Amino acid sequence: MGGSGSNGPVKKSMREKAVERRNVNKEHNSNFKAGYIPIDEDRLHKTGLRGRKGNLAICVIVLLFILAVINLIITLVIWAVIRIGPNGCDSMEFHESGLLRFKQVSDMGVIHPLYKSTVGGRRNEDLVITGNNQPIVFQQGTTKLSVEKDKTSITSDIGMEFVDPRTQNTLFSTDYETHEFHLPNGVKILNVQKASTERITSNATSDLNIKVDGRAIVRGNEGVFITGKTIEFRMGGNMELKAENSIILNGTVMVSPSRLPSSSYGEQFNNGNWLRFKLCMCADGTLFKVQVTGYNMGCQTSVNPCGATH
Repeated sequence: MGGSGSNGPVKKSMREKAVERRNVNKEHNSNFKAGYIPIDEDRLHKTGLRGRKGNLAICVIVLLFILAVINLIITLVIWAVIRIGPNGCDSMEFHESGLLRFKQVSDMGVIHPLYKSTVGGRRNEDLVITGNNQPIVFQQGTTKLSVEKDKTSITSDIGMEFVDPRTQNTLFSTDYETHEFHLPNGVKILNVQKASTERITSNATSDLNIKVDGRAIVRGNEGVFITGKTIEFRMGGNMELKAENSIILNGTVMVSPSRLPSSSYGEQFNNGNWLRFKLCMCADGTLFKVQVTGYNMGCQTSVNPCGATH
């Protein structure tokens, strides 16, 4: 048991092991090509961005540069227009209550204020708003106030109301629920293109005059009633009364014949081309016509519409 068997490994001495280790180290130290693998340099991994990745990187850098230039331009515009400095903004002030105050003349285009906003000036200074060859328009929903060079127009689908901000008194209102349209004190003339109302009246001591430059049309869904102490119609052209059934003129009716056409005595009454009629009136005010057959004829007719008297 103390020696090795015939099939067992050969046991080396300490000296043999040292000699073998020295020889192996000597061989490794003299072999400079140990572990060297010859490969092509082009196949080695190279650092950096090349090809499509490099082009993409250049595009990103150019885009960032453009954004930086745009941001610089916006900053310069803000600094030049709004004039923001270390002490705040030189042209306007922002207050905690939501008030925006302009401290100098401002040039702006379309302004979109908040809901129920108010535009006003200082107490002892005028508020001057000027349009550069354009009308000044204040609009909130369907209500619009347009100040132009030759006119000022107010358009609203729900009506309008002018209120004194100090006393809260209504100076002028178009409240259709009360069915009254009161003009403010001192206003004597109302100029409109089209008016829809239930009743037009004036004071008991003043006249109600309606004047038009072109054609006046008075229409009512439930009829038109004109009453007054004296009713006078003046027109430069024709007056046309239309009715489905009849037209009744009750009271004293005066017709001025100065503008009625007249004919000469030399013409024939019945020349076969047209007929002439004479306008007659009954005692109760009923009007009827009689065909003219000769000179100086009266209102005699075979069918008397007035009854016993005419």
